[in-house]
Amino acid sequence: MTTDLILHRILKAPRAAVWRCWTDPVLLAQWFVPKPHQVTEVILDLRPGGRFFTRFNVDGNFHPNDGSILAVVPGAHLVFTDLLLADWLPVAEPGLGFTASISLKDHEGGTEYHVLARHRTPESAAAHEAMGFTHGWGMAADQLEACAQGLPL
Repeated sequence: MTTDLILHRILKAPRAAVWRCWTDPVLLAQWFVPKPHQVTEVILDLRPGGRFFTRFNVDGNFHPNDGSILAVVPGAHLVFTDLLLADWLPVAEPGLGFTASISLKDHEGGTEYHVLARHRTPESAAAHEAMGFTHGWGMAADQLEACAQGLPL
């Protein structure tokens, strides 16, 4: 089995708006987890080594997700991981142990949206898929599209 999980979509929203939804903490909180779950806190330090932190409320249970941003190409590419904390500090206990690479490209009628989630082991990839990666990140992509469509340019 592979260690990679992939989501690929064409979003009917401008790339600049999709990027803004990924990089503005207020906007990220609106779409990042499938409803009815909620993001209750977001900290983004958009630089290599910066913090990528979210806290989810899933059925009354709060789940902190702390990590580090590895790469930022404004408007085009964002890479973050839960294997490192801000300023490259190793985590004591990784969550799912993956690195997410988000790529955006202009596409006729919107944005080509590509997510690559690379895991440490085939087992952690399988666990992420069993938790609902395809369905959950797919629902979040629909919410991202709706959020981006509502933004003024």
